[in-house]
Amino acid sequence: MSVDANEDTRTYIVLVNHEEQYSLWLADKEIPLGWSQVGEPGSKQDCLDLVNEIWTDMRPLSLRTSE
Repeated sequence: MSVDANEDTRTYIVLVNHEEQYSLWLADKEIPLGWSQVGEPGSKQDCLDLVNEIWTDMRPLSLRTSE
């Protein structure tokens, strides 16, 4: 199924794992083990904006803390 970004009306959530890496996930899907929801459900763009705001260092937490 191909969904044009302009026509995507699905609801997404932002997930974070123990390494503070982020991912978008469809809100109606079960959250996988090892991931937790961050923020509120929203449009794909809303969730992308949240990720861009909070994920400023792409390195995994274990790499950032080992310096």
